Amino acid sequence: MEEKQRKHRDFIQNVAIALLAVLAVILFAQTQLYNLGLDIGSSYFGRLTGVPVQTDTAADGQLSDLAMPVRVAVTGTYGRYANVTLTTGDKELFSPLSTLLCGILGSAQAYTPCSGQEFLDALSGPSVYYDFLSPLPVSVIAGLVDAEWDIALSARWLVVSGQKDTVVLYLLDDTGRYLRCATAVSVSDLDEAVSHYELGTAMFAFDMAETDDHYQNIAPCSLFPAELPTLPCLSVSGSLSDASWLLNALGFNPNTKNRYTESSGTEVIMEGERSLYIRPDNSIYYQSGGETYLTINAAEDIPTLREAAAGTGLLLNALLSHVPSDAGLYLESIRQSGSTTVLCFEYQVNGVPVRLSSGCAAEVTLSGNSVSTLSLRFRQYTAANENSLLLPLRQAAAIAARQKGAELTIGYADNGSSTISASWLAD
Repeated sequence: MEEKQRKHRDFIQNVAIALLAVLAVILFAQTQLYNLGLDIGSSYFGRLTGVPVQTDTAADGQLSDLAMPVRVAVTGTYGRYANVTLTTGDKELFSPLSTLLCGILGSAQAYTPCSGQEFLDALSGPSVYYDFLSPLPVSVIAGLVDAEWDIALSARWLVVSGQKDTVVLYLLDDTGRYLRCATAVSVSDLDEAVSHYELGTAMFAFDMAETDDHYQNIAPCSLFPAELPTLPCLSVSGSLSDASWLLNALGFNPNTKNRYTESSGTEVIMEGERSLYIRPDNSIYYQSGGETYLTINAAEDIPTLREAAAGTGLLLNALLSHVPSDAGLYLESIRQSGSTTVLCFEYQVNGVPVRLSSGCAAEVTLSGNSVSTLSLRFRQYTAANENSLLLPLRQAAAIAARQKGAELTIGYADNGSSTISASWLAD
């Protein structure tokens, strides 16, 4: 009997020693890889332990860390400043407007409908105009300036306007409604923000339509700075010659043998139920197959729109950090239905959008807080020594006016060429 108990005890001890040895090997491997400077993050450990790979966002999202393009117009009593090459990450130029918008959104009261003319009239007096390029949930816009907003509204254009003794927020929502909200921000706060900018002769299309027929058919809020910006041409290339870092970043074993190349040239890597497709055009497509490996931080099982935008933006930026480029991604759209959230991103270079010939630059589908699919088109944009040549404004307006209601803006159009120039775009 004693002999049997001793053998049983020895067996348990041997199992425990074996387990400790395996754990020591794993920890030693991690330490050595770290000391060698290999960027494996939590992906490698996740594969060994089954722990989901997470991004590094805080639970409430850090949208203010993301640089989103925003066009602004600051109007005072005797002039107007405009900037069409700005991002929310520009601490010097955007900071006063960020502080103002934070107070506006944080104190906005119930909204009421207003007319389109009232919206435009608000731009004629002391005001600040914000254009986020595409309709976004106002809660996401609020996250960009560290404000709180709980009303389910989406908008692209916001106007902060002084009205007698108070400051009013105007916005055009994604259904075409013009709305106004009273706020607790004082007129002196608005004046303080305006005072940071040198007011010149920037114009909206509706200002110029009264004296020039060319602008009558253009979208009234097309914004034209006093001087056209000087924008470089961009050299364009793909950049996925070695995808080992990509497999690591997405939680795959870079040395896996479970891979093959399709007749189209697409490389397919499979691990468990997950799969990764690396296409010849330097785009990728990831499918989780229902497995939970890539996740974003969220306070609940289903992330808020702010959490989804922040976490997904951080994940994509981490992937792009391996590809030196002058471009970054910005959130173009986000929609949520039940536990599914779909986000689309586009490229921008110093606040100027880059239009791809088809589709968006990146699209991520979240199931709860887990990434179920991810597509990303790797494009490397580098400023060239040559500057873009823009048509004179009046000539561009004459061309855009042929398409009634078109908005005239400046951007890059990526049609697959090795070099692209900034140009006027009419949408």
